[in-house]
Amino acid sequence: MRQAGRIVLLLSVALVTLRLGQQAAHEAYTLPGPGAATQDLIIEAGSYRRVAARLTMAGVIRHPLVFRAAAYFTAAQGPLRAGEYVFPARASLAEILEILRHGAQVEHQVTIPEGLTGAQIAAILNAAPLAAGRVAPPPEGSVLPQTYDYLWHTPRQAILRRAQAALRASLATAWAGRNPAIPLHTPAEAVTLASIVQAEAKLTPEMPMIAGVYENRLRLGMKLQADPTVIYAATGGKQSGGVGISRADLADASPYNTYVHGGLPPGPICTPGIAAIKAVLHPATTEALYFVANGTGGHTFSQHFQDQLRAIKRYLELK
Repeated sequence: MRQAGRIVLLLSVALVTLRLGQQAAHEAYTLPGPGAATQDLIIEAGSYRRVAARLTMAGVIRHPLVFRAAAYFTAAQGPLRAGEYVFPARASLAEILEILRHGAQVEHQVTIPEGLTGAQIAAILNAAPLAAGRVAPPPEGSVLPQTYDYLWHTPRQAILRRAQAALRASLATAWAGRNPAIPLHTPAEAVTLASIVQAEAKLTPEMPMIAGVYENRLRLGMKLQADPTVIYAATGGKQSGGVGISRADLADASPYNTYVHGGLPPGPICTPGIAAIKAVLHPATTEALYFVANGTGGHTFSQHFQDQLRAIKRYLELK
C-alpha cells in the first residue's frame, strides 16, 4: 500500500508540474511582449537563432531562447519568411510568429511620371528605397508611367519589366480601338508621336488637338517642327523639355530634329502616358496646322500661317 501511495503521489506531482509548465508556456506564447511601439523591421533569411537575435535587438521579444522554442514547436504552421514586416506594440510570440509566417509585407511605391526620358526613369528606379540591383536606361517610350508597388529587396529590373509589360498591354488595347483614319501605321509610330504630344502639352485636354495638328502635318508632308525633338537631340537624349533652344540647335542634323527632317523621328523622345497615346489614336478633328503657347499654360491653334504669326506676336508681348 505504501508503495502504491508513493507512486500515486509522484504521478500527481508530475501532472501538476506538467500543467504548470503548460500554463507557463501558454502564457509565454500569448501574453503581450516587450515592444513599446509599433515597429517596421526587415527580417533577413536565416535560422531561428538569427531571427530571434534580430527581434531581441529591436526589443520586440525579451527571451530569444523562448522564441526559438516556440518557433520550433509550432513549425508545422509554416516556415518563417524573410521580408519587411510591421510588428505591433506589445505583440505576443503567437502574433509575431503569425506575422512572420503569414503576414503581409510592407509595400513601397515608386512613381514614373509622364514625359521622362529613359535616363531619367533609370535614375528614379535606381533611387527607389529598399529595392535591389540597378537598371540601365530603358528604351524611350517602353514603359507605362504610373505608380508601382514593390516589396523589400525586389529587383529594380523586375519593377522595370512590370512597367514595360504594362505599356505593352495598354498600347495593344488602345491600338485595337484606334480611329482607322489616322496617318499612323504601327503601334510604334503611335508611341513616337504620343511622346511628342506628351512633351508639348501642359494641359491634358489639349492633347487631342495637338495630336490633330501633327497628324494634319503628316498627311500634308509638312515637317512636324516640334521643339521637344530639338531639345532631345541637343541634350543627347537626356531630356525633351525644360531648356531653351538656339538657332544652332534648330539646324542640328540629328535624325530626331523634326525641323530638319520630315516625318516622325526614329523613335520616341520620352515616355508618353496613356492620355497622350489615346490622343494620337483619337485626335481632334481640326484643320489647324500651327500652335503656339498662349502664356497661360495652353496653346493658340491656327489654320493659316499669318494667324500663327499674330499668335506668336501676342505671346511674345506677354513675356
